[in-house]
Amino acid sequence: MDTPRGTEHPLSLLQNEAYQVFTGLGFEIATGPELETEWYNFDALNVAKDHPARDMQDTFWIKGEDGKVMRTHATSVTSRMLEDCAKTGRTPAAYISIGKVFRNEATDITHEMQFFQIDGFMIGDDITLAHMKGVLTKLYKTLLGEDSEIEFRPSFFPFTEPSVEVHAKFKGKWLEMMGGGMLHPKVLENAGLDPEKVQGFAFGGGLDRIAMIKWDVSDVRLFYQGDLRLNQF
Repeated sequence: MDTPRGTEHPLSLLQNEAYQVFTGLGFEIATGPELETEWYNFDALNVAKDHPARDMQDTFWIKGEDGKVMRTHATSVTSRMLEDCAKTGRTPAAYISIGKVFRNEATDITHEMQFFQIDGFMIGDDITLAHMKGVLTKLYKTLLGEDSEIEFRPSFFPFTEPSVEVHAKFKGKWLEMMGGGMLHPKVLENAGLDPEKVQGFAFGGGLDRIAMIKWDVSDVRLFYQGDLRLNQF
């Protein structure tokens, strides 16, 4: 009798597929800690002290570890890598990070306290939103199919200006996929870069949501429950 064999987790499959897209476009892979400092998670990204995201309703603060949080977004890796680029004089540069993030919120079929995010940026002396659109169009056409379309809609994020919501058209429906925009001058300054000489874009969004859409998974919590029905992947 054949011994049952396991398969790769769907989020691992999607993560590897996304990495192939980005590395093919010249991005380098970056990683960062899940236990993060308040500086890299909030302050360096121009998130105000009174911003709702800092409240206990959204953030897991670590008892006995002043200024330490479970990272709420993979954008903390962006703030770390921008600082590294400034210290090493590395421009132009492009990095992508995919990792687990944590939010102190109620769970339901589309929300979990832990999930994976894709986060990336590109900097140089002539980078524009058009470059970001080209990168993300390539991503979604690869992950969701060649008939996918991408659309930018005005939005607001503390770390980008102008900011946009990124929507992808899949099976005839427009779906919000991630946020992005041009890096805010304050974020570049906090990293030690001169916004008069360097500009760039950044983006970030959930990997789990893409997986749910791509494979018609009805409940995001299935990804974290060890349910063997996911062996279909």
